[in-house]
Amino acid sequence: MGKVLLEVQNLTKYFSTPAGQLHAVDGVNFKLEEGKTLGIVGESGCGKSTTGRVILKLIEPTAGKIIFDGQDITNYSRGKMRPLRTKMQMIFQDPFSSLDPRQTVSQLIAEPIIEHKLIHGKAAIEKRTLELMETVGLAPRLMNTYPHELDGGRRQRIGIARALAVNPKLIVCDEPVSALDVSIQAQILNLLKKLQKDLGLTYIFITHNLAVVKYFSDDIAVMYLGQLVEKAPSDDIFAEPMHPYTKALLSAIPVPRVTKEKVKRQLIRGEVTSPVNLPDECRFLKRCDECDKNNEQICRAKNPELREIKPNHFVACSCVK
Repeated sequence: MGKVLLEVQNLTKYFSTPAGQLHAVDGVNFKLEEGKTLGIVGESGCGKSTTGRVILKLIEPTAGKIIFDGQDITNYSRGKMRPLRTKMQMIFQDPFSSLDPRQTVSQLIAEPIIEHKLIHGKAAIEKRTLELMETVGLAPRLMNTYPHELDGGRRQRIGIARALAVNPKLIVCDEPVSALDVSIQAQILNLLKKLQKDLGLTYIFITHNLAVVKYFSDDIAVMYLGQLVEKAPSDDIFAEPMHPYTKALLSAIPVPRVTKEKVKRQLIRGEVTSPVNLPDECRFLKRCDECDKNNEQICRAKNPELREIKPNHFVACSCVK
């Protein structure tokens, strides 16, 4: 096992609403080795993006611990977090709304360098900006263009260059390709892979696209209603999914077929349980076809926690033996 760069222990984030406590992130635990990628997948509203923002302390956690590079940063103030911002960065989902429309490409990429006082002197900053543009595949002729003049792929490359500008160790990629065309998605994913290999980056890759996460991640964590319900190496998840929710997600991936034989799909029925004031029972119970009469009492009695079923394969399900 390599060096652990990030560890979260019982990470929790609740939001107060008029109806009660909304469980956005609830007791998340994992370790992430340096130079590896953890993919976090799940349907919209499951808490993936909130988890990423809490880890970077863009949102303060309600409970739990965040240990980054050996430091417990859970209770760090904004001032104490500032030096760490160069080590922890984020690539946002929408490359247009995450960029200042009044700044040119060169100004956008140079901004974090100037803000953190990493390089001094106009010529040196311009040289570094051009290096970053070359690294992410942006032509020098685009230096003085504005975000609205570029396509989605080039805008996202600006976002990647901004993240790289401060020489980070960890980058949280929050659905970085979901707003892009399929062909552009492949280009951005290949770029991120190359950067990881060249610079030794560590990624948390948040997405709802399992086909993408299979290509990109070393380990996959499946999230449902704020909790991790399954976590395992990528190959294990696809070869032998154990949680009924994971099985249904994998079943939904489009598969090309040349015969008339229909592909059997595992459907998820019913509505998602409200994340407000959740009862202490299995959160997938109302939509689960695998919970029979023998197990229903167990599933209703307590919300299952992640347990190791096989080496490095963790599942939160009372029906899995």
